[in-house]
Amino acid sequence: MNLLSNVSVAGASSADLGTVQGSASLLVLKKALDAQETTATQLISALPQAQPLATSGSVGTLVNTFA
Repeated sequence: MNLLSNVSVAGASSADLGTVQGSASLLVLKKALDAQETTATQLISALPQAQPLATSGSVGTLVNTFA
């Protein structure tokens, strides 16, 4: 899921910030990165939560470290 191409990143990072086109390129890059951040955050928050570890019983509470 790569929304940004290497060409657009290279173009925006090497843009002359003194020009309108350079500033616009950097703004577009920033908005694309913000959109990727939002998407990644939503995907991570949608993951199921880990089940708690067992605290009693014979399964999942003992580890044989000499095995």
